[in-house]
Amino acid sequence: MKAMVLHRLGALEDAPEPLRASEVPTPVPAPAQVLVRLRACAVCHTEIDEIEGRTPPARLPVVPGHQAVGRVERLGQEVRELRVGDRVGVAWIFAACGSCRFCRAGCENLCSEFRATGRDVDGGYAQYMTVGEGFAHRIPDAFDDLEAAPLLCAGAIGYRSLRLTG
Repeated sequence: MKAMVLHRLGALEDAPEPLRASEVPTPVPAPAQVLVRLRACAVCHTEIDEIEGRTPPARLPVVPGHQAVGRVERLGQEVRELRVGDRVGVAWIFAACGSCRFCRAGCENLCSEFRATGRDVDGGYAQYMTVGEGFAHRIPDAFDDLEAAPLLCAGAIGYRSLRLTG
């Protein structure tokens, strides 16, 4: 599959093309994951932070992107809620343990096992990606793919801020 791959970290002015179009293997979903054929992925300032090393990836090379929208193409054998063809979005939280006090409180980003989409695992600057069923968010038909993608980060942050302020 085609993907935009980050191979090295550095200041953007020193690396005018920090991402390179590359052929990489199409991922295979684990038992509790889905394979998503991507249609859109918004760009976030976090990708600049990754490229420049302020939020460095766990490994290089890596495929960035955490505001991805697409359709489920394949199911892992343990997937129960999603179906092939469902439209889903993938946000910053790729995985967390699900059982610690932070996860139980809805603060998965504080979990010691938190993994970020496009930083700790390959993300949405590609034709396909995998994600756990619990972190594949159904996208309502009211939004097209390009409208929905930025809502998975900037929209979620704004919504959470408004909710917390009452």
